[in-house]
Amino acid sequence: MIVKRYLKIWLLLTIKASQIAFSSRLGTSLFLFGKLLRFLLFLGFILLIAVKTKAIAGYSLWQVVLFFATFNLIDNVTQFFLREVYRFRAYVVSGDFDYILTKPWSPLAKSLFGGSDILDLPMVLLSVVLIFISIIKLEYITPSGIILYLLLIICSEIIALSFHIAVLAIGILTTEVDNTIMLYRDLTSMGRFPVDIYREPISWIITFVIPVGIMMTYPAKALMGLLSQTSLIIAVSISFTFLFLSFKFWRFSLTHYTSASS
Repeated sequence: MIVKRYLKIWLLLTIKASQIAFSSRLGTSLFLFGKLLRFLLFLGFILLIAVKTKAIAGYSLWQVVLFFATFNLIDNVTQFFLREVYRFRAYVVSGDFDYILTKPWSPLAKSLFGGSDILDLPMVLLSVVLIFISIIKLEYITPSGIILYLLLIICSEIIALSFHIAVLAIGILTTEVDNTIMLYRDLTSMGRFPVDIYREPISWIITFVIPVGIMMTYPAKALMGLLSQTSLIIAVSISFTFLFLSFKFWRFSLTHYTSASS
């Protein structure tokens, strides 16, 4: 019953956000064109490197494409659902967050899922198509690999959710959101390539301390049968640990929230 209620609220807020997004056809067209152009430029850059070097960190062309497509899928799904985080600072500074706290819904749910960005959907679909093409080209993909891939995609989204909850908590404590979320985007962008290309200890740090490797590299590795059982257990454990800690941080930030009117 509660889930159904929150889904209804999310749908209404998403429809409202979509109406605002499509209020300017020129702006919408330019935004979509920019996202598509960036996607194609990065894809072309990766293809150029893979063709010239024959392999990147030992991975073939279509393996590298799979890593890139997986990164884009995770990144765009996260942006689609959690776009409200980018607006959170305005709520805190203006005092609108006080209003959110008085409503009979979770302030965390509203701050995270207060209206999805439908303009991210084309990039999600494009990423899915590229993943399917990569799977066909690789040929040796197994059903168990696909199941593990989907499981680790979920773990990746849990980690992304945890990071965004932490950003909200920092926003409450410091009113700083924009720079923090951009730092998160910069760090995760390192996952466009498999983290194996980075030297130690950087590779270890961005895999286990800042789990970009678990988010972006592990799902594709699992799909190709290159991920060990130990790494799978570590990935699941880290994702839920990050989620638990982010909830704790969120509750801590609420106890130190100072109303804009006070």
